[in-house]
Amino acid sequence: MAKDKVDLYDYMSLLKRARSMIPPKVLEKRRFEIPKASVAIQGNKTIIINFKSICDAFNREPRHVLKYLLRELATAGIIEEGRVIFQGKFSGTAINNLIKRYAEIYVMCPICHKPDTKIVKEGKFSFLVCEACGAKTPVKTL
Repeated sequence: MAKDKVDLYDYMSLLKRARSMIPPKVLEKRRFEIPKASVAIQGNKTIIINFKSICDAFNREPRHVLKYLLRELATAGIIEEGRVIFQGKFSGTAINNLIKRYAEIYVMCPICHKPDTKIVKEGKFSFLVCEACGAKTPVKTL
């Protein structure tokens, strides 16, 4: 019986030690919501007014997000004062669907489904590295 208590004590101390080594981000229970784009159409141009805040929420470089959107929309565009201006008319729904797809591919960890990731380039390849669980997943280079 005494041996069982020693084993249990060792197990509990090891469990406490293992839990103390887990990054705090893993234990967070907050829910990440993909931000909605505020879209305005002026003439033959489409403007995402809150583009900078979307990039900040994703913790991504605005140029990376813009490059993805430009490829998907097959158009030209520029970043100007925290907003992006596209050539052509695009619906808010289409823009928001692309932003959601960008988040699924380049922001959310496919293993733990948390947004605490960063894109790391190694040679010709890009990887999505999760700061919460440590997973490293290849992603398509833009």
